[in-house]
Amino acid sequence: MPMLPNIPLNPGDPSVYRTGDGEGQFGSWDDKAVRHAFIRRVYAIISVQLLVTVGIVAVFTFVFDLSFLSLYIDLSFLPHSAVFFVTYMVLACCEGPRRRFPWNIILLAVFTLAMSFMTGTIASYYSTEAVLITLGITAVVTIAVTVFCFQTKVDFTSCAGLFAVLGIVLFVTGIVTAIVLAFKYVKWLHMLYAAIAAIVFTLFLAFDTQLVIGNRKHSISPEEYVYGAMKIYTDIVYIFLNLLQLVGSRS
Repeated sequence: MPMLPNIPLNPGDPSVYRTGDGEGQFGSWDDKAVRHAFIRRVYAIISVQLLVTVGIVAVFTFVFDLSFLSLYIDLSFLPHSAVFFVTYMVLACCEGPRRRFPWNIILLAVFTLAMSFMTGTIASYYSTEAVLITLGITAVVTIAVTVFCFQTKVDFTSCAGLFAVLGIVLFVTGIVTAIVLAFKYVKWLHMLYAAIAAIVFTLFLAFDTQLVIGNRKHSISPEEYVYGAMKIYTDIVYIFLNLLQLVGSRS
């Protein structure tokens, strides 16, 4: 089964973030109208991204037959993986393309399509029931984390250093696990990594959600709506893929 590329978590330049101690520290970001407009824009973009991804996953799950999927994987999966990785790194690390309309939207659209096609391919290896169950679990987890982040006084952004270390550890562990599994498949190792990755990406979803919400030690600049949408969308998709490995049965 093809694997989604293992990406370094939360790369980027310092221009993405603003720092303060809470309310009253962010200038224009402190304006509630600006903040609420930013949040609405981010979640509108995420909604479109998720609709596209769910639609493509549904097509791969319900429409395409095995012969087509086999041909697609042979010819297209690696190019889509390369497009996914390149667009992710450009949006995460390059302020110019990330903020310049319409290039930021074009890059985000290409990134979303590439990730959606890869997600659909991976989902096609599992039963329809497993995919639907995992979609439901992912939706519940995402909604629960989002509501929690809006309500809690716990500031995940104050632990940015810890999250950076956690991301590096998961990235390196993912590479080592992929190498080991390439030589010999060890089910318990695969399941253990999937469980750890699902938990870590859930924590990153909370971290990135609070960066978007603001009123924390760190927050995303209101000009960075594309970056905020990309980060939360990526967290959700990786939660889905890792949960699918845990609950899914191979079709």
